[in-house]
Amino acid sequence: VAYVGKLDDGTQFDAAKRFDFTLGAGDVIKGWDIGIAGMRVGGKRKLTVPSKLGYGKKGSSPDIPPNATLHFTVTLKEIR
Repeated sequence: VAYVGKLDDGTQFDAAKRFDFTLGAGDVIKGWDIGIAGMRVGGKRKLTVPSKLGYGKKGSSPDIPPNATLHFTVTLKEIR
C-alpha cells in the first residue's frame, strides 16, 4: 500500500509510498486490518480509525498522542 496518516488537527504523522504487510496477521493496527479488507488493486480509501482500533490510551510516542483518532488515505498497490 501507499498511505498518508494524519491526526484530527490535520498534522501528518506518517506516510509511505510503499508499505508491505500481511492482512489479518497483526502486522498493523486493527483499524487497517478491518478497513483495508476487500480493497482491490488500484483502489483508494479514506480510513477513520478510532483510538480503540489504533494505538489506544498509550498512543505511539512521539507523533501519536493517547486516545487519538487517526485518518489515513490508503491506495492498494498490489496483492501478493
